[in-house]
Amino acid sequence: MDRENQRREESRPIAQQTPQALPRERGRAEMKREVEQVVAQRIAAADLLVQPEGEVGQGACLARSPDVEPTVRRPEDRIGENAIIIKVKTRPQRSSKGSQRGAEQKKPLTHVQVRAYVKRPKNAAERKARIAEILRILDEMYPAATCALRHDNPWQLLVATILSAQCTDKRVNEVTPGLFAKYPTPEDFAAVRPEVLANDIRSTGFFNNKAKSIVGAAKKVVNEFHGEIPRTIEEMLTIPGAARKTANVVLGTAYGIASGVVVDTHVQRISRRLDLTKEKDPVKIERDLMKIIPQDRWIRFSHQIILHGRALCQARAPECNECQLNPVCYAKDKRV
Repeated sequence: MDRENQRREESRPIAQQTPQALPRERGRAEMKREVEQVVAQRIAAADLLVQPEGEVGQGACLARSPDVEPTVRRPEDRIGENAIIIKVKTRPQRSSKGSQRGAEQKKPLTHVQVRAYVKRPKNAAERKARIAEILRILDEMYPAATCALRHDNPWQLLVATILSAQCTDKRVNEVTPGLFAKYPTPEDFAAVRPEVLANDIRSTGFFNNKAKSIVGAAKKVVNEFHGEIPRTIEEMLTIPGAARKTANVVLGTAYGIASGVVVDTHVQRISRRLDLTKEKDPVKIERDLMKIIPQDRWIRFSHQIILHGRALCQARAPECNECQLNPVCYAKDKRV
């Protein structure tokens, strides 16, 4: 209650306040006047001129000579005997580039991912001309493209292609010479147990499944095809471990039969980048490619695209600056 009565007394005019509150109010007024007098005296004595930082200390009574450049002085050198320095922060000058200041602080990227402007075909005639240009450029880049798997006959090519699943051709080429020396014929592969063969091909990965496929393929070739690799896609697809990719590789490389387009990971990726297909399933991709690529180019086109994927058009960092297909490529992940 005492505090509430005190606030009520202070809010009244002086004439209406009680005698107890008057001395306290007078003391405050006198203190306020004394503070104002002290501040006025100090300002008058120092002849203070409030200026932004950087100009403080240049006496207000001194005129600056137009022929003399101001010298840079430290803050402690600017203090006079009765002077008071007041630092006033000026607003920093804003960059004319505005919001680009933040972007300038970022380090430039080594490779800037830009979707370079390339004219897209608008009709069937332009699409056909673009396909022809792509094939022409591939012939210039890879004129002697062929299968990278080393083999001496169609059976060895079938075995090497089965081993190449989820494995590099380089690793397969390191394994197959010793493998074919140990098992020279399909009959030798048909007679070996899968678990024994798995140890011989362990470095290629997925060796248990591959061993079962190779032994099963050998028995199929020996028992039904008299030890010879068939020459039709329908018969090839009946062999264990031989899907469309493997069948197309063997028929195209060993016999020169264009049964289809080989679609591996490189062909799948680059065909989508070149806008030759929008599919993701290998069978559907092959179907699209067979419609737009001339049949006499199916075998060579596959080998060229595979080499191109290894040399320049990698999955993560394609070397678009060195690629001759750059003028006809408008891939979303194109790098320039």
